[in-house]
This record gives sequence, structure tokens and C-alpha cells, in this order.
Amino acid sequence: MNTPSASNPSSPSLQVAVLGIGMMGFPMARRLCEAGCTVSAWNRSRGKAERLLAFGAQVTDTPAQAVAQADIVITLLEDGNTVEDVLFRQGTLAGLRPGSVVVDMSSIQPRQARDHAARLAAAGVHHLDAPVSGGTVGAEAGTLAIMVGGKPAEFERVRPLFERLGRPVHVGAHGAGQLAKLANQMIVGITIGAVAEALLLCEKGGADMAKVKQAITGGFADSRILQVHGQRMIERDFTKRGAVAVQLKDMRNALATAAEIGFEAPITALFEQLYAQSVDHGLADLDHSALFVELASRNGMA
Repeated sequence: MNTPSASNPSSPSLQVAVLGIGMMGFPMARRLCEAGCTVSAWNRSRGKAERLLAFGAQVTDTPAQAVAQADIVITLLEDGNTVEDVLFRQGTLAGLRPGSVVVDMSSIQPRQARDHAARLAAAGVHHLDAPVSGGTVGAEAGTLAIMVGGKPAEFERVRPLFERLGRPVHVGAHGAGQLAKLANQMIVGITIGAVAEALLLCEKGGADMAKVKQAITGGFADSRILQVHGQRMIERDFTKRGAVAVQLKDMRNALATAAEIGFEAPITALFEQLYAQSVDHGLADLDHSALFVELASRNGMA
């Protein structure tokens, strides 16, 4: 078996394929180019991948072509079904080098991550599930929180590359990274709702939302969600960074995983309904802080 050397994943000789050049994939792939990695990129819409040409990346027509020489393959795709399709139905698996590592940085269900890991292992390919949090701002700055599931040896092998993108933490076996991401998204989605409802209560009662946010900053209610998403609510700036539709997907993945392991999650279930109704009311492609709009509408606050 020809096992590629990846003892120094930040070295210029490292071959990295990035599959999925969207809002997160573009800045992450760009950082890897700037770090000196040899990057091949593929995206279903080729034009998005071609933005990386200016940074030295090679753009391919198929995912199989992108991974042909790769030591490490990063997937940043919409959901578990898309990851499944790209890896196992579009010829990618046959193109992977034995001993290479597939690092799935998409947000999918833990059971899907475990299944993908087993199928790749049968072909002599390693796997890590490594979803991220921090949004496009974190992707551009290289400050993402990276939650990694898989074998410790593979984590250590890829750690230097992860550190070009943010702060990696190995949280357990295959699927554990996705569990951590579900926990992250549950907390984010629920806290957005708490901040929106609280600020709207204050506005309805006659208080200044911006002043209320200022007053509670530094207290027990302070949080990054209050500071970032709360400010978006105050400014009514719901330009998409993390979409309502994606937040709904994550809540549903959390509920599906909870059902699989016999865990009751009533708070997540409530917020799944709220985000679903937001989508029904045309908010799917707005930032997930636009749950504020749904709650405002319910209270007759245009």
C-alpha cells in the first residue's frame, strides 16, 4: 500500500483536495493555499471553485479528479446525503489514494459519519469527522472551533492542517465530532431564540433594545450570541451568514440522533418547530438570527 506522508500537513508538498467551495469552503481553501499547500478544488458549480485559481489552486471537473493525488481530502458539503453522493456515487472512492485521509467538515448526522468511516476503512482510506463552528468570519480569520471524531493517530496526523483553520479538539471516536456539532447547534439555535424573544419583549414594553443589550452586557445573560446575533436583530440585518434553513437542518439532525439513542430533547423540539415555521413563512435564506422576524410577526411587530 502506498501510504502518503503527511507528517507535516502545513508543508508545501502536502496535497489537499477540497470538495465543496461554498460560503465556508472558499475561505478555508484559500487559507490552505496561502499556507503553501497544493490544493485541488471541486464544486458542483465550477464557477465557485474558480475563485481559487487566483490563489494557486487547481480546479477540476469531477471530485474524483480532485482527490486523485491528495493526501488529505476535505469535504464541506450541504448535508449527509450530499456527502454520501459525492464520496460513494460520483467515483470519488475509486479515485482516493490508499492511506489518504477524508476529513468531513460538513455538518451531518453522527450515524452517517460512522457509516462513511467504515466504508472508507474497507477501501484502505482513513476518516475523521470534523465539523466546525464560527461561521464565515471564523473561516476567514482561521479561528474556527473544530470538533473532531475518529482515531487519535489520524487526528494528530491532520492537526497541523487543522491549526491553519482554527482550534481543533479531538472529542472521541467516529461520529463524536458530529455529536459535538449538534450540541453546538442546539445551543446556538436555542440561544438565538432566547435573545430574540427577550429583546422583542423589551421593545414591546417600550424599552430601547440597544440600551437593554448594553445594560446586560457583562452579566450572566451575556454571550457571543447576544453580542453578534443580538446586534443583527437591533440593526435588522439578516444578511445570510448561517441560514435559517441550515439551522433547521441541524435541529432536525439533533432530534433524529436523540431518537436513535432514546434521549428526550423537548427544548430542541420546540425550536425545531419555530425554525420550521420561519422557513414556511419565507425566511429560509436569511441569517438564522431572523428567527427574530418570526417572533416579531407573532407579536404584531412588523
